Amino acid sequence: MTHRTIKPAPNIVQGTPLDAKALKRGKIFLNSYAPALRYTWDTGEAMGRYLAELKNGRLIARSCRKCERVMIPPRMFCERCFRPTDDWVYVKATGTVNTFSLCYVSWDVRRLKQPEIPAVIEIDGASPGMGILHLVRKVAPKDVRIGMRVAAVWKPPAQRTGSITDIAYWMPINRRSQRTVSAK
Repeated sequence: MTHRTIKPAPNIVQGTPLDAKALKRGKIFLNSYAPALRYTWDTGEAMGRYLAELKNGRLIARSCRKCERVMIPPRMFCERCFRPTDDWVYVKATGTVNTFSLCYVSWDVRRLKQPEIPAVIEIDGASPGMGILHLVRKVAPKDVRIGMRVAAVWKPPAQRTGSITDIAYWMPINRRSQRTVSAK
């Protein structure tokens, strides 16, 4: 067996050193360019319809007759049976907290005195385990719990953009009054 010795790369960076004198003498060629970039983002059939319905204050899902599932967010194929989904199904804007966290650091890394409460909400009318991640508000951190019933609080129609943030947040509801509300 032959052994080779691999030499470490030298610590010398190849290239031409630049300094202020060379720049002043015009020895360095500079070219500034601001490209005019354009792009479009295609949400696809399922997500496009989902976002459009959010803008209208409704939650929509897709059903798979073979698996007998209702999936939210919707998808055009079933990941269990690998066949196209069958129908659009409106689901309720109420649900149950599946899991949650108390976050004392914001998304932009600021410390928070009162935590944000992101939760996975299982949506009423969708299959068990199907849900969306969103914020729960109007509840004390010590009172939030798995199994808690919640309702969507929608932004006013004029403020909706076709985004998951068209739901301002989710808030606890009691069993007698399971209605959705609008944010003021």
